[in-house]
Amino acid sequence: MTSIGTAFGRARGWARAHPVAPDASLAAIVLGCMIIGSFADPHGGPVGPGGGPHFGTRTPSALSVLLMVLGAASLVLRRRGPRPVLLCAVAVTVVELITSRPPAPVILCVVIALYSVAARTDRPTTWRVGLATMTVLTAVAMIFSSGPWYAQENLAIFAWTGMASAAGDAVRSRRAFIDAIRERAERAERTREEEARRRVAEERLRIARDLHDVVAHHIALVNVQAGVASHVMDKRPDQAKEALAHVREASRSALNELRATVGLLRQSGDPAAPTEPAPGLAYLDALLDTFRNAGLPVAFAAAQEPDLPAAVDLAAYRIVQEALTNVRKHAGPGAVAEVSVVRVGSTVEITVLDNGQGNGDAEPPSGGGHGLPGMRERVTALGGTLTAAPRFGGGFRTQAILPVKTPTGRTAENA
Repeated sequence: MTSIGTAFGRARGWARAHPVAPDASLAAIVLGCMIIGSFADPHGGPVGPGGGPHFGTRTPSALSVLLMVLGAASLVLRRRGPRPVLLCAVAVTVVELITSRPPAPVILCVVIALYSVAARTDRPTTWRVGLATMTVLTAVAMIFSSGPWYAQENLAIFAWTGMASAAGDAVRSRRAFIDAIRERAERAERTREEEARRRVAEERLRIARDLHDVVAHHIALVNVQAGVASHVMDKRPDQAKEALAHVREASRSALNELRATVGLLRQSGDPAAPTEPAPGLAYLDALLDTFRNAGLPVAFAAAQEPDLPAAVDLAAYRIVQEALTNVRKHAGPGAVAEVSVVRVGSTVEITVLDNGQGNGDAEPPSGGGHGLPGMRERVTALGGTLTAAPRFGGGFRTQAILPVKTPTGRTAENA
């Protein structure tokens, strides 16, 4: 069974690659059928017990044979030029209907040609061409018929041309339906691939933001504490030891957060990623202590402990972390920071202020770093707004307003 299917598939592929060959075979078969039919007389001759046409009671004329050959030969080009082939078939059929009594079955060429036209054009064209063909051939047959105008041969011309149009239109409709299904399937596949690529890009961007926040925060603290330890190493070794302890603690925290973030990139079968919860506002006091230990006074105010979805909670923590990192890097010596987290209706407002004047060896927070763009991307992804600008009279102000629900109405935790 498999070998038969394989052979059929190969033959079909070869026929598609060489369309003239199957059309030439069809033309030869049609010619043979017409010649055999031309020897049959549907009326004359002795009628046997069963009735019906008899063979050998008439012989086609040379003109009829020529017309049959011309009509069959035109079918070889029915795929390349279906309308010219139909015109040729109609012409030879009209000549045959006018000159022969009874006519040879050249109408068979018209049936094949009309089917080809209907299968390759739209429905209105099919019905216009089919109606014109039926009208012309039926009228000629009725006018030049040797019998009554309502003879079955004349009505058969009407029926055969109508069936050819309907069959060709049905085949065209089925091909269009299959092509539409195939196109929808391909479009759906492309959409799935694009959606998968988009999700991968979003996840890569989210992980990149987390890595930046973790590295920027902890490396800034390590840099400050290492500078303090180097400065007081000789004169105040106890303070240097304390600074080095803060360096060790910041390094450990950075490694833990990096391990948790990079663990998301593990493949199936890799060792299990850490299961510690993602940082949120519940860990904000510990975060502020790391900045205080690094020499940045931080005041914290919260109207109440906000109950936030996980995505908003993580974003709020990262915004405070990045904003204070910018303060520590750019506000200059003697700066004081203030942090407030307030739940206002269906939003939560995170504000970080400082009174610093900046320094000369670092870019301002709006420079070419990734801190502010990363915060803005986090806020935008949740449907919130971020403002970051210098304060009147000195200092800098960073404020993020995050909706507790996403723009689609779902909670951010389920988004």
